[in-house]
Amino acid sequence: MKKKYRLLIVVFLIAVLVIIRMYGSFIFYDPFINYFKGAYLTDQFPEFDTSFLFINIGIRYLMNSIISIAVIYTIFLNKGELKFLLKFYLIGFFILSFFYYFHLKTEFNNGYLVAFYTRRILIHPIFLLVLLPTFYYQRILKK
Repeated sequence: MKKKYRLLIVVFLIAVLVIIRMYGSFIFYDPFINYFKGAYLTDQFPEFDTSFLFINIGIRYLMNSIISIAVIYTIFLNKGELKFLLKFYLIGFFILSFFYYFHLKTEFNNGYLVAFYTRRILIHPIFLLVLLPTFYYQRILKK
């Protein structure tokens, strides 16, 4: 695939990630948006539907993951890295979901920051920001 087409694909995929980020609070169920914006200081811990919350988090994580994997694959075109990314995102989802679930059930008794950042990693393409330079650096080292 030519570089200019790959660049167009990457720009398009990043635009899709931006759209998901812009409209995510309207599309997906998340009762903790206002809580983390400052309501944790004055309001009670919000009531929430656990299964519906995790379904929405899972869908959002899946969308961000598929697009992030597509971005990395389009840039580097390496099937070995693709297999690694699939495993990494799957394992990351289960580990982060477990931690987030634990913090939700304890109503953030250990502090809200760990839950805040765990949620942030689950609903935003943070792994893309970490993995893209990592694969680039790895590619430089191989040369």
